[in-house]
Amino acid sequence: MTEEQHQQFRAAPRTVISVDAMGGDRGAGAVVAGIARSAAKNPDIRFILHGRADELERLVARRRVLEGRVDIRGAADVVTMDAKPSHVMRHGKASSMWSAIDSVRNGEAPVVVSCGNTGALMALSIVRLRKLPGINRPAIACLWPSRNPQGFNVMLDVGADVRADEHDLLQYALMGTSYARNGLGLERPRLGLLNVGTEEHKGRAELKAAHDLIASCAASASYDFVGFVEGGDIPSAKVDVIVTDGFTGNVALKTGEGTARLIGDFLRQAFKATPLSRIAALLALTSLRRLKKRIDPRRVNGGVFLGLNGTVVKSHGASDATGVSAAVKLAFELAQSGFTERLAARVASAACVEEDALQARTGSEQKP
Repeated sequence: MTEEQHQQFRAAPRTVISVDAMGGDRGAGAVVAGIARSAAKNPDIRFILHGRADELERLVARRRVLEGRVDIRGAADVVTMDAKPSHVMRHGKASSMWSAIDSVRNGEAPVVVSCGNTGALMALSIVRLRKLPGINRPAIACLWPSRNPQGFNVMLDVGADVRADEHDLLQYALMGTSYARNGLGLERPRLGLLNVGTEEHKGRAELKAAHDLIASCAASASYDFVGFVEGGDIPSAKVDVIVTDGFTGNVALKTGEGTARLIGDFLRQAFKATPLSRIAALLALTSLRRLKKRIDPRRVNGGVFLGLNGTVVKSHGASDATGVSAAVKLAFELAQSGFTERLAARVASAACVEEDALQARTGSEQKP
């Protein structure tokens, strides 16, 4: 891109998305195809694309819709899926992932999208972007298909940190409801705390303590706390946001993905079993396509890293053009809503509420 083109890029009204083009399993071709889809649907979006310049220039040149809407930043190294986060922290400065995150750090874009190594992306994001004031542990939030009108529920944490005490769970609640409000348009989200049962006496000590803290902050933080929920409630219409620790959330997420694939395989086997079942499959083709679209994980592709000075959207490593486009759409919507600033304000205001709640609780316990 020439200097004149750089100036035109910077002057154009836009929402800029910083994109790590090299990290996914399918390579830069899938990423460029994905951002081209997004560009065709949305004239107000621009991209800073990070990766091997020669390869990216060739790929972008084939997509007329990207003309004048992409600023390519050369980065020679690639963070592989099996790379250790500690190694990337020490030696990854020349990588496309590092460069993409630094565009957000430097204020060139409000959000970054990457299909790369989750552990490395989280580690670099924490170090380069830093945590929001008052946040102990960042969290990864995912969208889970549900019976709710919006079609999805928010669940966090799904793997940023395997441990969480009651204060962390309260922060997850505040971040998750802010995400639901700005990403799903829910004015007053309903929130549940994942447990082994809905009864208040069940669960670990930190869950019981978190239950009381989250309940005490509900009114000031503008959410409805429904109490403890079970695994079967994750895709239900009972809640909009499910809060849990990263270990439990990640196991639930991977179990859900595996079960969805298993059911898909069983359906294909059942419809291929006999000539009659093949005819039934043809008759049900429209309904099957509708079902496939409803549960297609590519449509909700994008885990959001919450609690950082900047928004990071983690796209699935095996994302194709459809998946990348979905992640970019989510990134654009969060950037348009001023999500990071709103989340920071929510966490800051809630810190005082949490302190008041703790003092009130301590005072009530000390009364004779």
